Amino acid sequence: MGSGAVEIITGRERRRRWSVADKLRILAECNAPGVQVAEVAARHGIYRSLVFQWRRQARDGLLVAEPMPEFVPVRVAVADHRDEVPPEPEPTPPPSRKAAAIEIELPDGSRVRVGEEIGLVALRRVLAALRG
Repeated sequence: MGSGAVEIITGRERRRRWSVADKLRILAECNAPGVQVAEVAARHGIYRSLVFQWRRQARDGLLVAEPMPEFVPVRVAVADHRDEVPPEPEPTPPPSRKAAAIEIELPDGSRVRVGEEIGLVALRRVLAALRG
């Protein structure tokens, strides 16, 4: 039987993705009176240099909190007969476009009219059938 020993490796986690909110929260912890950056960094499992990098980014305006959504006050007013809202105009339909077409006259006098929606492969098949 094996010894069943398990090795636990502790230390700072590498390549963790920190959200902007997390970074700002950690920076706020570092700004508390009497707190050392090394203590805060160790508590979160990160290097002090990373905290100092975040500080520099915050100072340079690169690390800022997302703006909080705001509610806008709305007041609903009841219109009396004098303030009737005119009806919205009907949307105008787009101008009609005549479909482009090609007319092909074959040597025997027969004609083929093809619209722009016909693909090249289908047109070749039709012409081959009429010639054959």
